Amino acid sequence: MTVADRSMAPSAPSSELPLLDIVDLQMHFPVSRGLFRAPTEFVHAVDGISFEIAPGESLGLVGESGCGKSTTGRMLVKLLEPTGGSIMFRDRDYERDVAHIKGKETKEFRRRVQMIFQDPYESMNPRRTIFDTVSEPLAVQKVGNVPEREQRVLELLRLVGLTPAENFLFRYPHELSGGQRQRVAVARALVMNPSFIVADEPTSMLDVSIRISVMELMAGLAREFQVSYLYITHDLAVARYMCDRIAVMYLGKIVEIGPTEEILSRPQHPYTRALLSAVPVPDPSQKRTAVEIKGGVSKPVNPPPECRFIERCPFAAEVCRTNPHPPLELRGDRHYVACYRVDEINAAIAAAAG
Repeated sequence: MTVADRSMAPSAPSSELPLLDIVDLQMHFPVSRGLFRAPTEFVHAVDGISFEIAPGESLGLVGESGCGKSTTGRMLVKLLEPTGGSIMFRDRDYERDVAHIKGKETKEFRRRVQMIFQDPYESMNPRRTIFDTVSEPLAVQKVGNVPEREQRVLELLRLVGLTPAENFLFRYPHELSGGQRQRVAVARALVMNPSFIVADEPTSMLDVSIRISVMELMAGLAREFQVSYLYITHDLAVARYMCDRIAVMYLGKIVEIGPTEEILSRPQHPYTRALLSAVPVPDPSQKRTAVEIKGGVSKPVNPPPECRFIERCPFAAEVCRTNPHPPLELRGDRHYVACYRVDEINAAIAAAAG
């Protein structure tokens, strides 16, 4: 069963239509070769990925740096124009393919989506107050007058734990701690009541002591407002806490996707196994078998058609070298894996463990 058949694509756990239905999404960046020569080489940052996100669901996108996670998130909120594929967005009375919309259509779409960036300081204008920062989407979309916007900002600052809110309203970003700035970023993302938020490693630059509080805040707000998240992270512990499902990316491809606990307890792709084996275990008496993978991440420039993981995979065989990149196939309850040798790998690992 492969995702070549769209009716069998990796689906969200919901009987209703998905909020986002992404099909064969691509982002190829040209490598410049001269002023008067058309590029012949392209960086395949995202290379034909398909998945769904249900209303109110949080999907974690995990993988090493450079695998295409942030590029995917930026395409979903229209900060980058995809070079191929479709992004069907359904939000109440709004339904359209937003992959290539422009102008006023983009402005209307952005009322419904927002993004929380990794660095809470770089994503804010240091010359603008917290009120200016949080209320800017309201001003751009011409929502309410100034007193109404001020009341909305005060309400959100209280909601994200910045109290008394009046004391923060006219401060500048440099007057706040990292955790407070990220709370402001969350308030700004929620000010338009969006249905979908892309959170690009929003806690990775915060101290460990305040990371949990921000994660709890985001998880609580998602439940309260039924917001869907694409949560981009390289930290599997964060993904476990925040996400209903996890999608594992490698060099522009999704290689495994499924419910969070299913992925973490029964990983089936060699790359996912390697990621999990690298996570430290706090119990010194517990032993974990490391998955040995070879070399480093390959270059994504004009990659060959076969499996992207083939050069590092300890289980690579002739079938991997003579066929195109494997499609995602159903291997459990909403658990999809892109690997030709899943059965053989599982059998070998079970025999070694027994």
